[in-house]
Amino acid sequence: MIDPTAGGGSIPFEALRYGLPTQANELNPVASAVLHAGVRIPSTNGLGLLGDLKRWGEHLTKDLVDRLSAYFPSSSDGDVATFMYARTVACPRTGKTVPLVGDWWLRKGDKPVAVRLLTRRDGAELDEPAFEILEGRGALEGYDPKAAATWSRGKAVSPWDGQVIDGDYIRAEAQAGRMGDLLYAVAVRVGRTRGFRAPNDTDREAVAAAENELERLLPGWEAEDVLPDEPVPPGNDERPHLYGMPRWRDMFTPRQLLVHGCFVEEYRKLIPQVRKAYADDPDRAAAVLTLLAMISGKALAYNSRQSRWDQSRQKIASTFDIHAFPFKKTFGEFEGGRELYPWCLSQMLDAYKGIAGLIDPGPQQTAYHGERPPPRPEVTVTNVNAANLADVADGSITLVCIDPPYYDNVQYAELSDYFYVWHKRTLGRVLPDLFAAPLTNKADEAVKNKARFAAVGHRAESMAHDDYTLKMAAIFSECRRVLRPDGVMCVMFTHKAAGAWNALGTALLDAGFSIETSWPVRTESQNSLHQARQNSANSTIFLVCRKRPGRTGDAAVRYLGDIEPELRDAVAVALQQARRNGLSGVDLLLATYGPALSVLSRSWPVHSTEAGEDGRSRRLEPEEALDIARSEVTCLVLARLVGSQAHFDPVTDFTILAWEIFGARTFPYDDARRLAYATGGLDVRDLQSQRIVSASGGKVTLLAPDERRRGGGVDRAAFTFARQIDAVHTAMYVAAADGLGTAKAWLDERGLRGDADFKRCLGALAQALPNTRRPDGSWNVAEAQVMRSLVSTHFGDIALPSSVAIPDEQQAIAFPDDGGPDNDLSEDRDPGGGEPVGGGADNDLAAGGGSDHRRLRNSGA
Repeated sequence: MIDPTAGGGSIPFEALRYGLPTQANELNPVASAVLHAGVRIPSTNGLGLLGDLKRWGEHLTKDLVDRLSAYFPSSSDGDVATFMYARTVACPRTGKTVPLVGDWWLRKGDKPVAVRLLTRRDGAELDEPAFEILEGRGALEGYDPKAAATWSRGKAVSPWDGQVIDGDYIRAEAQAGRMGDLLYAVAVRVGRTRGFRAPNDTDREAVAAAENELERLLPGWEAEDVLPDEPVPPGNDERPHLYGMPRWRDMFTPRQLLVHGCFVEEYRKLIPQVRKAYADDPDRAAAVLTLLAMISGKALAYNSRQSRWDQSRQKIASTFDIHAFPFKKTFGEFEGGRELYPWCLSQMLDAYKGIAGLIDPGPQQTAYHGERPPPRPEVTVTNVNAANLADVADGSITLVCIDPPYYDNVQYAELSDYFYVWHKRTLGRVLPDLFAAPLTNKADEAVKNKARFAAVGHRAESMAHDDYTLKMAAIFSECRRVLRPDGVMCVMFTHKAAGAWNALGTALLDAGFSIETSWPVRTESQNSLHQARQNSANSTIFLVCRKRPGRTGDAAVRYLGDIEPELRDAVAVALQQARRNGLSGVDLLLATYGPALSVLSRSWPVHSTEAGEDGRSRRLEPEEALDIARSEVTCLVLARLVGSQAHFDPVTDFTILAWEIFGARTFPYDDARRLAYATGGLDVRDLQSQRIVSASGGKVTLLAPDERRRGGGVDRAAFTFARQIDAVHTAMYVAAADGLGTAKAWLDERGLRGDADFKRCLGALAQALPNTRRPDGSWNVAEAQVMRSLVSTHFGDIALPSSVAIPDEQQAIAFPDDGGPDNDLSEDRDPGGGEPVGGGADNDLAAGGGSDHRRLRNSGA
């Protein structure tokens, strides 16, 4: 088995558990290091390495605690676990410090805690902000921590004069190096109880002492190349530069730099000691040192200016709680003296124990194979371009199992530079071949990276798409070369964007594969905040591919019209099967893409029934086959909702289907465009003109009934309506605005309570709306509540779906309170889970945490 883009290693790891000789390749050097640590070393050394790791790890962390404890003094009111900071700028009018805070909550729920910013004390204005902790409902009465925010939608409000501070000024101050950090709260722990207090002089003096120590060490550290000085390269995410972090080290405060720099020094001191202890076994020495280097990745992920305090989970969230570098206005600093590295060591040890235990043969395997345990299978880790597996012989592989990079979903190399610049200074002395380059390889990375084509202006989008398609075709061609004639390639793909599927299909077909079958497999955690948005895919599509035999020269040219009936039949069968398997929403659509591509692959190349721009016959784009799949899905889904094969008008069809398929108010523009086309040849602009949607920033948002009044979509004075959705929305608006009694009179005046088409539309929309509630019983989508009241009161013959409660931790992600980006996740479009204040249970080797192999790859270390 070979995985050419192995990432963090879930596929090769499972192949080892099956006893297969395994090859794991990964272009990204940080992920390659994780493959060594999480796959190769446990397979080679097993649980026998655990004692060595514990002994040397405790030696390393003890030296760090001895060096760093003085800069994190103990507290009489409990063990300090986390320090909360706000980024700051000077008020442009008063010159005084302004903390940038989206809200002042530290904890919500039954035992709420918040911070109050003070600018005056004893009747006099202060020179610097002061803070007090408000704990309990009584203390918080009359105070709104959200309304007291000093940051909203990219701008600030000065607490000194109440005036707005423009975002351009904030960015200019940051770029000039004048953005600061202000400690505003401290989390403490007494036994298992967690509390908060305001910062005191001892806290501030410790921060100053750490800054002085860093200044003292800096000349020597720069000479010894201890701290990274590499600039953050221009890329898709420019926010580090915009907010004053042009170098990778700028993502850390001086005290955080001191902590991480001391690890670099102490790790380097440990290298010769470990090598001397294992002079007769250098591979074991390298294994110990590789695993110990992994704990710095964990520490870097949970101790930076990008590691925010997660109010809902009461934990520090990872730097990569989303796969980007948003500007974090507030952040949490891990206690770096006694807590951080011992905790990271315990995480690594637990992870290694679990991983090695799964690979080591247990009683069941021994019984199955006989008295002797089976030998551990061979595993090879390589770090090359997946399009050039030069060390793999032609036709030598039985199974290629690949979870390829997902189009533009994650810029792996850009993100992993964050870890690379640190690992280069530690792990680079153990695995030098992985860390020889200044930064990670972005030129050969198979992702849609518009930043690489920024110089061509508006053509960057299409060139990046073509670049991804060509690179994936080259990777699949190399997979075809190494695959045996009777071999199988399994391709896993989750991306829901049609453009990504078009690129994937083109690459597979051009590489000479046929798609034999496809399986939608639920793989994404139902509780994952990375997946909590309701229009995300929860299933991975497994495409089973084989080498396609070449067509003979006299084979007839095939056109789309020749295969369209077979394609529609395949989509219908796949949709029925997916429903029986419990799939819904976007997953239903994705479940039909594989069968559509399968029909296409069996007849490839297929030509379009329409000529190209030059008037000649042109080869079909896979996207055109997927358009047919979407069209068939929309017909079948709508028929199920309506209860017959009848359609409404195209605008009404789109509205119902958008709620049913995406399950969210907002979804990508491209998905909206394709669905609009599939429901009657519409364009998004047509929907905007009818006040069905608004569009901004690459997203489309379904408008609520009261938002459609401007423009005539909802008109309570009207007696006839051009579109059924207008009549339904108007009835919902009247019910919400004036009550159900008024709504009944309004419906009766227009004869709508007995109108069959109106009732079918009302019932279809009732089924399609997200019928989800918060734990307190309130509805996430207001229309669903209005709809249920209207239908249950005045349309007793219309069936209503059951409602579902969504857990607290998913609420802010799936259904934001205000729909706006004005909190501490203002630019976090896909926020994720957090980490304990001083410990946790996500025992992983990857800095980003979790068991999802995509997160292992994305977060890097």
